[in-house]
Amino acid sequence: MLTAPAGDGLSQRLIHRSAHPWWRDAVIYQVYVRSFLDSTGDGIGDLAGVRAGLPYLKKLGVDGIWLSPFYPSPQADHGYDVADYCEVDPVFGDLDEFGRLVSAAHRLGIKVLLDIVPNHCSSEHAWFREALASGPGSEARARFHFAEGRGPGGDVPPNNWHAMFGGPAWSRVTEPDGTPGQWYLHMFTPEQPDLNWRNPEVAAHFEHVLRFWLDRGVDGFRIDVAAGLFKHPDLPDSPDPEADARTRDSVNPLAWNQPEVHEVWRHWRAVCEEYKARDGRERLLVGEVSVPNAREHAKYVRPDELHQAFFFDLLGAPWDARAFREVIDEAMRDIAGTGSTVTWVLNNHDQVRSVTRYGESGTEGSGLGAARARAAALLMLALPGAAYIYQGEELGLPEVDDLPDDVLTDPIFRRTGSRARIRDGCRVPLPWSGHASPFGFSTGAESAKPWLPQPGWFAEHATERALADTRSFWHLYRDGLQLRGGLPQLGEGTLRWLESPPGVLAFERGEGLVCAVNFTTAPVPAPVPGAPLLSSGPCPAGVLPGSTAAWWISDHPTPEV
Repeated sequence: MLTAPAGDGLSQRLIHRSAHPWWRDAVIYQVYVRSFLDSTGDGIGDLAGVRAGLPYLKKLGVDGIWLSPFYPSPQADHGYDVADYCEVDPVFGDLDEFGRLVSAAHRLGIKVLLDIVPNHCSSEHAWFREALASGPGSEARARFHFAEGRGPGGDVPPNNWHAMFGGPAWSRVTEPDGTPGQWYLHMFTPEQPDLNWRNPEVAAHFEHVLRFWLDRGVDGFRIDVAAGLFKHPDLPDSPDPEADARTRDSVNPLAWNQPEVHEVWRHWRAVCEEYKARDGRERLLVGEVSVPNAREHAKYVRPDELHQAFFFDLLGAPWDARAFREVIDEAMRDIAGTGSTVTWVLNNHDQVRSVTRYGESGTEGSGLGAARARAAALLMLALPGAAYIYQGEELGLPEVDDLPDDVLTDPIFRRTGSRARIRDGCRVPLPWSGHASPFGFSTGAESAKPWLPQPGWFAEHATERALADTRSFWHLYRDGLQLRGGLPQLGEGTLRWLESPPGVLAFERGEGLVCAVNFTTAPVPAPVPGAPLLSSGPCPAGVLPGSTAAWWISDHPTPEV
């Protein structure tokens, strides 16, 4: 089924992207560090494990890696509660090991992005400890959102906002003299106090953080909660106070997407441009942007702001041809129209894995989910712009949805008692080899149990097995990346929709490359005669089976919609 160009996909992409910045059509692999590979045998992945896994990622053909937070942290939200932005938590290694990882990645032609968390820090951060000790009205408290409570004795929170992970968005402190005191804002957990970006000290500190890591060779940053940072200056009550908790998304218009945030991204972009002027290397800023629509999203990727922002609408779309087309059209119109490129994603560390998300209940549903996930992957890799792959996606890993309550670590579960949409199931450590846990994840002499238990069926998805099976998810991703790198029609550019049967999407990229996806379960006539160049499943000439995607090279004009 595959006719791939000579050489690996990375080398081919470097040839075809010579006229534009690397990030515009890059394929980045998200490494959830604590679940990737454990080099010490303590049951937790680490930076040395990531370095050991680089040849695997080179073989897969990705352009870069995005590392989840590895900074010192109490791990109340697995590193997204940062206690020190310019250090490495000893559980993951140290700065020397980080330097070795960056050097090894660069030798292989792999870029390195760090996850930075500017909306909030840890309650163990030195600034917050100082704020608690300093008392009301202090300069230390001005770095956060401290406020007096309402009602008799100030017993009621300053406003009615709810945290995204459940419960009120405010916690009351005990003052240094032992009396009940002010309240502080935390839009996630009490262990993650929100920083006050209206205080210039905060902006200055994060510029220092950017430069600290840029000076150590990183190629850019994934920015957590990039639509956050600023809150309405008056902190008024919300007409829908439970919106964030109900949707588990950044939808409170008083707490997110304030206009002042754009000035921060302009400044960060200027810092990146300063480093580029020194050595000619492009640095990337990609934002986690949760906003109401693509028009608002587009404001974050204007030419002087973020280079890219994740477009989550494809991930959230139901398995339906019309829904996928509407999402793609909206992104191409509103986001690509800014001069940026769309940043596509189907999985990440906060979402139910696509194999499970696209499936239905029962054994047959599991197989259907896998077929749809394979088809969605080919669709994503054929779209114009950049793509992000979450670790294990290339192995076809389903969600682990039956973890016992006593091993769950997600603060959403701890705060709400509900298992709905908790994130542990997509964070279980990767299986690399063997038939029993730890499946090669822990490589130390005396391996501890992985920090989350791996189910026995992980053996079916182990990397060792996937590499040996040419029909596996891994080979589909690897072959797709090779073709993406070797065919100039793919990557950056535009698409043209083609005529197709109901329930089928077909579009052309450049001259003659066609991608078609059958969202139905019944086979349909192929939109282009002949055998496909690459398909997500068995695909006879002239037929596009149900829940399948395929790429063709067309030698004659195709009818446009």
